[in-house]
Amino acid sequence: MSTQAHKTSPWEAVTRFGRSIAVPLGAVVLALVIGAIIIQASGASAWKAYEALARGAFGNAHGWQRTLEKTTPLIFSGLAVAFAFKAGLFNIGAQGQLLFGAITAAWVGFAVHGMPPGIHAAVALTAGAVAGGLYGALPGALKTYTGAHEVITTIMLNYIAMGFTDYLANGPLKDTTPGNIVARTPQILESARLPTWGWLPFGFLLAIVASAFAWWLLQRTTLGFEIRTVGQNPHAARYAGMKVARTIILTMVISALFAGIGGAVETQGVVGRYEPGFNANLGFDGITVALLGKTDPFGVIPAALLLGAMRAGSNQMQFKAHVAQEITDVVQALMLFFVAADMIVRWLLRMRAAEEGEKITLSTGWGSH
Repeated sequence: MSTQAHKTSPWEAVTRFGRSIAVPLGAVVLALVIGAIIIQASGASAWKAYEALARGAFGNAHGWQRTLEKTTPLIFSGLAVAFAFKAGLFNIGAQGQLLFGAITAAWVGFAVHGMPPGIHAAVALTAGAVAGGLYGALPGALKTYTGAHEVITTIMLNYIAMGFTDYLANGPLKDTTPGNIVARTPQILESARLPTWGWLPFGFLLAIVASAFAWWLLQRTTLGFEIRTVGQNPHAARYAGMKVARTIILTMVISALFAGIGGAVETQGVVGRYEPGFNANLGFDGITVALLGKTDPFGVIPAALLLGAMRAGSNQMQFKAHVAQEITDVVQALMLFFVAADMIVRWLLRMRAAEEGEKITLSTGWGSH
């Protein structure tokens, strides 16, 4: 007797999608509720605070532009973290990789002359991506050949990147304009800048394309299949003849490449130079974005948009509702907490424990590869 493969009905697909986003949405709601309690306890109005935040982020064309500018590097850093997750790797080094991408794009942007606008911008962007990718190869190689865990090595490499880029911005690459005492590079040339059409930054469109590319690479290519297989069971992947070491290194390179592009876009599309402090925490926020997005390349887009809106509207919340800007950091930290400790959200929503396919493995065991 022949059997037919089970076909997923539209209702089952909707139900599965609802389950997949229930925990992230629950985490956001819980974080906003607790944030409202903190705001009220501080003597301000939570309603006015959130209204001011929404107006600052989406109230006009300038607000939309600022929100998308804040969102763009978060998408790239979220992609960096999410992509590494697929191979069972926890890339905490997106911050350092982003910094190298940002300062490399700045150097190409101000030091290379005589190139046409579109070509110059593309070359600077590519240079930033390559710089980030090469920096990401280090923890991948260390894990593969020495067994060093990527969590430890990427944390250490972040500090190295911060110190080295600060040195470059205050030394060999410092802006020597008379009267400048700030550690920063010179302004990039106009030919290296990324355009903005109305309120729509080009970098945001590039981030959407990068998300689509990451999804295609993971779901529609042999390399993507190998990455996912290594992430699920490296021993089985090795038994099947896959080159696990090569896959780990290549995954870290691609992951870091996304972070490097994020830094380059921030330099070429927003700041116009590299200046320490302007890129602070963008790489670390990628962890929150990746977890809120369920480590899905398309899921990081709404997650980054949420955090970008909070960053863009926080000034209005501070000025109009008299709420400290740090409150947005508290809310963001609460979101990350509730996503990581998802049993709290599941208990409140009366959901069953996560099925195997819904679990997010932050990292494989020490030396398991």
